[in-house]
Amino acid sequence: MFPAASSPTSAAPLPPAEPPASGVPGPRSSPQARQGGTQRDAFFDNAKYLAIVLVAMGHSWEPLKGDSRLLESLYQVVYAFHMPAFIIISGFFSRGFDLRPDRLRRLITGVAVPYVLFETAYPLFKRFVDHDPHQEISLLDPWYLTWFLVALFVWRLTTPIWKLVRCPLPLALVVAMAASAAPEIGDDLDLQRVLQFLPFFVLGLSMKAEHFRWVRRRSVRIAAVPVFAAAVAVSWWAVPRMNTGWFYHRDAAQELGAPWWTGPVMTLALFGCSLLLTACFFAWVPRRHRWFTALGAGTLYGYLLHGFLIKGGDYLGWFDHDWLRTPLGEVLVTVLAAVAVTLLCTRPVRRVFRFAMEPGMEWAFKRDAAELAREREGAEPRRESREGRERQERRRKPSVE
Repeated sequence: MFPAASSPTSAAPLPPAEPPASGVPGPRSSPQARQGGTQRDAFFDNAKYLAIVLVAMGHSWEPLKGDSRLLESLYQVVYAFHMPAFIIISGFFSRGFDLRPDRLRRLITGVAVPYVLFETAYPLFKRFVDHDPHQEISLLDPWYLTWFLVALFVWRLTTPIWKLVRCPLPLALVVAMAASAAPEIGDDLDLQRVLQFLPFFVLGLSMKAEHFRWVRRRSVRIAAVPVFAAAVAVSWWAVPRMNTGWFYHRDAAQELGAPWWTGPVMTLALFGCSLLLTACFFAWVPRRHRWFTALGAGTLYGYLLHGFLIKGGDYLGWFDHDWLRTPLGEVLVTVLAAVAVTLLCTRPVRRVFRFAMEPGMEWAFKRDAAELAREREGAEPRRESREGRERQERRRKPSVE
């Protein structure tokens, strides 16, 4: 999960109902993994890491793709599934989310607070690096990457509703289709993206662990090869005929110069294509521990921080060199983007920026009454046990005549 404030963005990090301190989706351990401790599920960490690498690669292609039909084709294919993959995993790990105070606190500290900090930091970065003193700071207008945090916050809060209704996925598709034909929604909080990507989150809420095991079968992995090859071929044909903006889910059909009815049609068509490519992506994700598995826990860091490198390169003219628009230059930029986002997911970087991504903020919240009651219940047996030991000690002491 991906460019000027109006340019496309991608996922993120793939943010569970009971996430780590950051509040962003993080894989839970499987029963098998828990037998040996509190290990995380390697498959989901691998998927998150590989998806964040695709996010960074896609963003690095943005300044270069206009001069290469092949790069534009690959760009469209990647944008068709990397955000849906992130969002499906986010929904899958949000299945147990409710409005319990401790989970709301994690949602605030792990999603809302990073949004405020980075929504402020990116415009300030543009002011100073791009010498644009008039760049505004607005919490209502998500800038570049931060829209995903707004979307995740809204999706999480509405999770109890989607768990309550009978047919959540068809209903979410209807909402997305309606949004795609309603330019009146406007740009506040990037609600178009929030609503048009909603079906993928609801799909994740509806999925079970066996669905992920099904797409990881050998037959699916083999079938994924021709599927991706066909996707690249179709994208090559579509580049001069189709507006890439459809893949961003950022605008209504009328804003893309199309009649209103194409919005619902494209929403369904792209949902089907994205679902197919996402299944193929999951089929290729390693299920066992790899050298990069541990980096899956830091994808939020890589997601939010790599934007400064891409934007900084854009502001400073790094992408203006003609040789970067050659095949060798494009490969070099791709590799550098993958290496950079990998480094940003490592433990040293996470320690430095934990104050922004995973703030404790205990001072900001009241103690939950239920939590206090649980602590008192735990303290009472300990007090009774201590008093019992004291009585036994007194009985063992010889009496004084």
